[in-house]
Amino acid sequence: MRLLSAILLGLAASLAAAIGCSPTSSFGGQREDRAGWVYVRLEGSPHDIGFQHGSAIAPEIDSMNKMIRVYLKESTGKDWAFYREASLKLFLPKLDRETRDELQGLSDGLKSKGYSYDLGDMIAHNAWIELAWYYVPVVQAREKKTAVVSRAPAYCSAFVATGSQTADGQVVMGHNAWIDYVIGEHWNVILDIHPRHGNRILMDAMPGFIHSGDDFAVNSAGILVTETTIAAARGFDENGLPEFMRARKAVQYSNSLDDFARIMTSGNNGGYANTWLAADTKTGEIGKLEMGLKNVIFRRSTDGAYYGSNYPEDPKLIAEDCDGDPTKGSNCCTDRKVRWAKLMEQTKGKVDAELGKTLLADHHDEVRGIDGACGSTICGHLEVETRPGFLQPAWPYAGAAPAGAAQAKVVTTALARNMSFWARMGHPCGEPFYAAPFLKTHPEFGWQKPFLGDLPGQPWTLFAAR
Repeated sequence: MRLLSAILLGLAASLAAAIGCSPTSSFGGQREDRAGWVYVRLEGSPHDIGFQHGSAIAPEIDSMNKMIRVYLKESTGKDWAFYREASLKLFLPKLDRETRDELQGLSDGLKSKGYSYDLGDMIAHNAWIELAWYYVPVVQAREKKTAVVSRAPAYCSAFVATGSQTADGQVVMGHNAWIDYVIGEHWNVILDIHPRHGNRILMDAMPGFIHSGDDFAVNSAGILVTETTIAAARGFDENGLPEFMRARKAVQYSNSLDDFARIMTSGNNGGYANTWLAADTKTGEIGKLEMGLKNVIFRRSTDGAYYGSNYPEDPKLIAEDCDGDPTKGSNCCTDRKVRWAKLMEQTKGKVDAELGKTLLADHHDEVRGIDGACGSTICGHLEVETRPGFLQPAWPYAGAAPAGAAQAKVVTTALARNMSFWARMGHPCGEPFYAAPFLKTHPEFGWQKPFLGDLPGQPWTLFAAR
């Protein structure tokens, strides 16, 4: 029986190779739909992982890609052909073998389900954030012979705490992903990746992403990673390495905070400029890596907390990497910074997973002393801001609203040791968003109608690597 099984498995592998597909293991490619999330287990070679990914959630990848093509055209004026061409020109020659094979596997997996996407599509699919928000402004400035104008978004809220800040003295990390809801509703995949080389990964992602994208990940070496964007960041080095590849490598191959900082900064192209929060659960150390194009600042500590809400901190980085000073005045970034400081003061010595969930759902505007979700609260709701005196940033792209915190995640040292974390799809507070009444009231967002869905209130759900 064992001999027969081996012969059949060999024949299946030979047939798959002959038709350009990848054989999957008995475990790879498994999916499970839970509480608004799609959990997918992937394992094997880079091509195997990509193929399993592409075939397991092909409809979701196709739906997301159709939406993002329209979103990019509406928000940047550039069509999909532009993003494909830029990806092939800027990134294809720089992809390492593992990244290229996984992206090719994605394409092959999609084709096995009847969807026609090639390698260029999959690179652009993974690179759209750094291209749309960082490369396009450089192209537009070149075309118009003007200065580069930042398109970097002020999205996401996050924290990492350790030592005297937490209930057990160990690490707690949390993140909620602010994004246009038409995008955020697609940020609902949990990837459990068991590669042949490097560490195992559990992370959230968009369908078809080989990286997290909003960046919340746990690896089997006990490294935790998240981030928030740096508002008003500008600049893009066309000779640098793609951010999506560096972000994936940093999660897969980091065994320490030094590893993470080294991989992320090597070949930095300025794309997706973030304040990265990281932790090593083996040592209890936390880190804050503020990454612009020209300036990189790495802080670390074994006690206290770091938090982020899109504000830059380093004066030199603000002066050289940002379009103006986004830390001046009242705006959604600085207001949330004030709230984070107050929350960390109030919760010193108490932070655990349950309190982390509460922090990410916070609806208090600390600057004005008002309760109620808005752009100044940790759980942001931007279904069109009307609060008097609130200075919302000049959102430079079409999808300014409806937007806000579309999902959230929390992890602790104990959870990370079991390769697990809590996740909630939809607003971290649990309040629902309904598309139809919004679009009826705001016809200016009619272009989103074919894609914008509801974000119903979902429960916190525990996900663990299988």
